[in-house]
Amino acid sequence: MESISLLMDGFAGALTPMNLLWVVIGCLLGTAVGVMPGLGSSMAVALLLPMTFALDPTSAFIMFAGVYFGGLFGDSTMAILMNTPGQASAIASTFEGHRMAKDGRAPQALATAAIGAFIGGFCASVVVVFLAPTLADLSNNFGAAEFFALAVFAFVATSSIVGDSATKGLASLVIGLGIATIGIDTTTGTERATLGIPEMFDGVSLVTVTVAVLALGEVFHIASRVRRDPKTVAMKAGGRAWLSKAEFKEAAPAWARGTAIGLPFGVIPVGGSEVPTFMAYDVERRLDRRRATPLFGKGAIRGLAAPEAAGNATTGTAMGALLALGLPVSATAAIMLAAFRQYGIQPGPQLFVNRPDLVWALLASFFVALVVLLVINLPFAQLWSKLLLIPPPYLYAGITVFCGLGVYALSAARFDLFLLLFIGVIGFALRRFGIPLAPLMIGMVLGPLAESSMRDALLSSNGDYTTFVASPITWALYGILAVVLIITVRTRLVNRRRSDV
Repeated sequence: MESISLLMDGFAGALTPMNLLWVVIGCLLGTAVGVMPGLGSSMAVALLLPMTFALDPTSAFIMFAGVYFGGLFGDSTMAILMNTPGQASAIASTFEGHRMAKDGRAPQALATAAIGAFIGGFCASVVVVFLAPTLADLSNNFGAAEFFALAVFAFVATSSIVGDSATKGLASLVIGLGIATIGIDTTTGTERATLGIPEMFDGVSLVTVTVAVLALGEVFHIASRVRRDPKTVAMKAGGRAWLSKAEFKEAAPAWARGTAIGLPFGVIPVGGSEVPTFMAYDVERRLDRRRATPLFGKGAIRGLAAPEAAGNATTGTAMGALLALGLPVSATAAIMLAAFRQYGIQPGPQLFVNRPDLVWALLASFFVALVVLLVINLPFAQLWSKLLLIPPPYLYAGITVFCGLGVYALSAARFDLFLLLFIGVIGFALRRFGIPLAPLMIGMVLGPLAESSMRDALLSSNGDYTTFVASPITWALYGILAVVLIITVRTRLVNRRRSDV
């Protein structure tokens, strides 16, 4: 009951005229960036991150709630209309969603995605309201050794599971950790990897890295392939923009199953919602095979409904893990953590004690953002494809200028623009060689936490390394990590054997 009372106080803050306006603006901007070809929800958050620094923290994060969920809907819109998902988490939606669009059922596909996103996100938000405070109370038992184990869990699980190659995932993680160590060591006062450049003594801004890797790196990648990749043609979406009673009845069980699959993955560091979306799609495909007349491959509405619900359910509970534990389980959550730190706020158990007004207003804004997205996207989702009429040179040139302005506005230092360009080239190289970006972002964000926790644990134990495995919590974390790795290795070996047959 206490959680409900606090949530009502959050709604009182989130539903003020100005904060409600910020939610609507965030939803519109997030969806607008998310539907642009080659971009996605994580890039929407990265690009719009500098815009929020002029706002007070509560208004800024309420706007981010709209950007966050709006970008996810934009990913699905492109996956359905253009067969070009903005994020890997929307790939599963292309299989049946794009076939529906080809059959002239694009409005129904967009409606299915919008309702699925609403159901998955709404259920996840309800879970977070009741689960996040419990997680925060649990994490009060965490000491330095436990936080180090948590960081290691995120490092190893994310880098080994995301992508097809554990080696590439670990390489991305090392790059992120390397960038995080640049600057003056706060404990010893020594320079680390600064090359004697005074501008690097304070380290590299996480905002600069985020914008460079996710946004500018994508611009370079698109520019390098502009003459190679075939131009996509927008689908014509006509007809009714709602679901019939039969279609709703067909999709409802898939929405429920997708939500159930996606909820637990919000607190498991597997790099985002790619795993649950594919799991939800596979469950529906297996169930479809039992039918007298299988529909998969012909535009089955269940094949779209389940991944959409699963993806948004995972996203919602991921915010709970971020707020309660300070643990980002995806690249987008890592960017959100960067936004918190720009305001001098550290997510975790103390956040619920020190800033309850911010936390509960943010949680309430999740519900508001989902309702706003449903209202604006059910009737107008088709209009977002008009953004594709912008010529690519103008589109990506504008994004590049936006990147530079956002980074320069933070420090007014020209050096940061050169750093933006250099790291942007690194982001392009990572894409060029198929190296995942999520481990880099998580290494950059959690690297300082892992380092400080390791030092604190060793100092408090007089250098005894057994302190890292001395508590039941650390044993549990390392045990779960071992199980995750064993399952991952086994799955990949089985898939490799099947491909060799």
